[in-house]
Amino acid sequence: MTEAYIYDAVRSPRGKGRKDGSLHEVTSVALGKQMLNAIKDRSGLDGHAVEDVIWGNATQAFEQGGCLARTTVLASELDERIPGLSINRFCASGMEAVNLAANQVKGGAGEAYIAGGVECMSRVAMGSDGAAVAIDPTVAMESYFVPQGISADIIATEYGFSRDDVDSFAMESQRRAGVAWEENRFEKSIITIRDVNGLPILDHDEYMRPGTDMQTLGGLKPAFKDMGETMPGFDKVAMLKYPHLEAINHVHHAGNSSGIVDGSAAILVGSKEFGEKYGLKPRARIRATAKIGTDPTIMLTGPVPATERVLKAAGMEIGDIDLFEVNEAFSSVVLRFMQAFDVDHSKLNTCGGAIAMGHPLGASGAIIIGTLLDELERTGKSTGLATLCVASGMGAATVIELV
Repeated sequence: MTEAYIYDAVRSPRGKGRKDGSLHEVTSVALGKQMLNAIKDRSGLDGHAVEDVIWGNATQAFEQGGCLARTTVLASELDERIPGLSINRFCASGMEAVNLAANQVKGGAGEAYIAGGVECMSRVAMGSDGAAVAIDPTVAMESYFVPQGISADIIATEYGFSRDDVDSFAMESQRRAGVAWEENRFEKSIITIRDVNGLPILDHDEYMRPGTDMQTLGGLKPAFKDMGETMPGFDKVAMLKYPHLEAINHVHHAGNSSGIVDGSAAILVGSKEFGEKYGLKPRARIRATAKIGTDPTIMLTGPVPATERVLKAAGMEIGDIDLFEVNEAFSSVVLRFMQAFDVDHSKLNTCGGAIAMGHPLGASGAIIIGTLLDELERTGKSTGLATLCVASGMGAATVIELV
């Protein structure tokens, strides 16, 4: 079987997902276009060099609707002969785009792909597509649907994570992100975003609060307590599913949950022959990919079984992995991952994560693969694993190794 390699990885800075955020004026198409153009220019590609653009985004509505991938290709400097495929695996959309591209290359369906994703959360609000899993009572009631924040609190309750545990993890994420930017660890991948006149408008992750401390976090009110305990009473829904829980311990809030931001990322995936044709040196091999469905109520435990599946596919054990990137949707998600595999925090999310820098839903999977690649190269390590939890109960994972 043909091997699939990563030749380049780029991402935008993440802008605050509000009207006063620096990227609010930039549409999803305009943001994604700059990622595609960066890949093309940095790699010296012909406009028709890749087979397809596979593009993830989680809220496929309004300006992110239609086939956003094809629209972004047409707006970019790529040739119109390049088609586009838009995909949605919620928070894992960007990772799934990369994994799909890798498996297409491995199967001989084209020599190269650009894959990644985008989410402009200041412009297209999360949930504005009216997902049936949440609003169709015939589905929501039978699957014991609760919002993700409740699910994160269920994980904390089920696996014994206290308010101090989740706040401490969040504080460390902020500290690490600050250090990463101070040390220019993202320099290889960050693409400065420019406005329609070509003027720079954002060159750093603006959501960060590196001075965050436990006292600040301790003063924040649990964000999901009211919706859990009062109307519509999601705690009661959860306890119908998990009767062994006497109560849900609400520990998550804005400070230990992922930030709402705008962002995009793209990865160039290709065969050995593709690299030779364009004089490109592969940076890493995509060794294995995996996806899985999980319990839709607790919802966010997918990184554990997805990791088990991807390790089996790679013929590896958890001890063979040098570095981990686990998307920080909520603190308890990552704490549960470390607990399940006895992974030391020093090997995981070494540059911080989405709690500090934000989680642009459709792009995050590609972002963490790119961060993992950069960190493997920076530290001289060999093998890395990236994984995400996914809304409605799914998980995805990717194993890469440096060439």
